Amino acid sequence: MSSPFFIQSNMPNTSAITVNNPRTVRAWTMYDWANSVYSLVITSAIFPIYYKEVARGADGSDVVSFFGITVQNSVLYSYSLSFSFLLVAALLPLLSGMADYTGRKKFFMKLFVWTGGLACMGLYGFQSADWVVWGIVCSVMASVGYSGSLGFYEAFLPEIVTEDRYDRTCARGYSMGYFGSVILMVACLIMIMNPTAFWFESAGDATRFSFLLVGVLWIGFAYIPFTLLPEVERARVGGVNVWTSGYLELLKVWRQLKHLPDLKRYLASFFFFNTGVQTVMYLATLFGTDVLHLESTKLIATILLIQLVAAVGASLFSRISQRQGNQMALYIMIAIWMTVCLAAYLITTEWEFYALAFVVGMIMG
Repeated sequence: MSSPFFIQSNMPNTSAITVNNPRTVRAWTMYDWANSVYSLVITSAIFPIYYKEVARGADGSDVVSFFGITVQNSVLYSYSLSFSFLLVAALLPLLSGMADYTGRKKFFMKLFVWTGGLACMGLYGFQSADWVVWGIVCSVMASVGYSGSLGFYEAFLPEIVTEDRYDRTCARGYSMGYFGSVILMVACLIMIMNPTAFWFESAGDATRFSFLLVGVLWIGFAYIPFTLLPEVERARVGGVNVWTSGYLELLKVWRQLKHLPDLKRYLASFFFFNTGVQTVMYLATLFGTDVLHLESTKLIATILLIQLVAAVGASLFSRISQRQGNQMALYIMIAIWMTVCLAAYLITTEWEFYALAFVVGMIMG
């Protein structure tokens, strides 16, 4: 899955690795398989619905208490996601500077994976509204682990394939992620819909076990790239402050932007584009429940549809990019996203929601 936090190393190499190695590329794409179980089960499908059902006041209302502050549950969830993104944005320059200096991208990627995976396991303890603080903290840490790991994961791409294979390799990773996440999603749904057949007392117990399973599989499958991805050794440069080098690098780029108007426009455009896309993806489930009042089974079926269509969409836009160029592919994708956002404001029926979900799936990758 794509990430707004892409880390490109700037330290000198002291050893070269073989690029375009099929075994290495397969290992790299397996992390999409690993992390996508989080993005589907926790971010998009099961957890948001479970959260809305569990995080309720004593009177059954949507208002909960968070550290003594009363707030609507959906608002609290939205703010917690925003906080997780801010936390990652603050941490990544520091950690990327350390990774550049030490040549240990894999170590920091592991750090985020374990953070996210253990946080998902921790969601097993989110049993009632009395545990809403625990649930929010775990969901924030899982989001930090996911977003942070993607930054270091994607930094491996320029080191394992040549530039002409970027699009193809990314599309392959997206497809692996979509299919892998759907497999786990179906398994979780079978457990939730038939809890007694799997020795659970209720659907809630099966749902919480799904969160535990996500953490185990995320960490477990991540060890395929951890084992097979090469770590490029880097010569340590004297006089570098490892605690500030990442932030100083960002400051240097900021100063250079006035001499690079094209890059400046691109970064501004990406900021607004990514903000819009992330908002749609993270809040789509809450939109379905709060505005359209869709049943949880219909929402989950819609999300499964999106994942399956997204695998096709990733391959399609990869071909468009190869034949017409990245710029044309982006123009088409952004135009469709703008149409989706305008259409979402107008839809009132579940069939319109399904149609919109199909289109979103085609442009997710």
